[in-house]
Amino acid sequence: MKIHPLIEKAKEHGNPIIEGNQVTFVWQGKTAPRLIDDVHGWEEHPQKMTRIEKGLWAYSMELPTTAYLEYSFYEPHTKKRVKDPLNGNTIYNGLGSDNYFFYMPDHSPTTLTERRKNVRHGKVTHHQVETWMLADDGQRDVYLYRPPVKEPVPLLIVYDGMDYLERGKLNIIVDNLIHEKRIQPIAMAFLQNGGDHRGVEYACSDATIMWLDNIILPLARKKLNLLDTANNHGAYGVLGASFGGLMSVYTGLRMPEIFGKVISQSGVFESEGRDFAAVDFIRAKQSREIKIWMDVGHFDWLLEDNRRLQPILQGNGYEVTYREFSGGHNYTCWRNELGMALKEVFGK
Repeated sequence: MKIHPLIEKAKEHGNPIIEGNQVTFVWQGKTAPRLIDDVHGWEEHPQKMTRIEKGLWAYSMELPTTAYLEYSFYEPHTKKRVKDPLNGNTIYNGLGSDNYFFYMPDHSPTTLTERRKNVRHGKVTHHQVETWMLADDGQRDVYLYRPPVKEPVPLLIVYDGMDYLERGKLNIIVDNLIHEKRIQPIAMAFLQNGGDHRGVEYACSDATIMWLDNIILPLARKKLNLLDTANNHGAYGVLGASFGGLMSVYTGLRMPEIFGKVISQSGVFESEGRDFAAVDFIRAKQSREIKIWMDVGHFDWLLEDNRRLQPILQGNGYEVTYREFSGGHNYTCWRNELGMALKEVFGK
């Protein structure tokens, strides 16, 4: 029996088959699951595969040759994901399951996450702090990064810090950027989010601002050799993604004398037709001295939200660098953008 060329290609090169800017996902079986992915909004819009011949199914679409995509197969009736036997590349999605992934021909992962033998590494230390004004009681983990230098340095606050540390490999990225002299040496504070209370803490929360000002900054100043912001106005930075991106912008707007450098990755600026307070502050031209980096993916459901904020920022006199990439809402994309973002706000 003659084997269909699609199966031959899929078994040789893996799923999906990539030819120019066209990708084809292949499935063998009596019936086929649905395809869910970055482009189509995952479980909300499962894509039906086409029967090619008995026992063979396929789904094709076009992508930019610079794209990175995550996907899975899915059974709508059971609402369960199905393993793809033709793709061994998986990555945790932060929501309790793994996604399959692939890079298009003109894109590849950043090399800044590679540990290099000739690079001096910063030291990451674990601490626990009081949650104070936040929604939960008790203590919360904080990780501090001390760069491999002796002089005082600026601080970067990182919201959703555990994800940026473990999935974003941010400490390794910063090690390499400092070694390559692409950024000035910086220290970092990786902050654990509030879990179920994350939205409360990151949706323009002054309780988080107070916690930052009264708990996190004193710890960082005690444990790290930091620049004095009284003499270095706005020298520190703040970074976050999604709601963390919103909170990063809000932090800069509320504390510009300390946090003059803001990195927002796929930030959320509106919900249910109503802007968050950060947008109102921008319209009121508050803290226009801050420097803002924003990036967002072409497949991200927050793309239009980020696009429509640009004329508001620029029209009100803010310095903003805005970038779009061919990807979705995930830490792989944000990780690949971090080198450019950090160079823009902390570059030498």
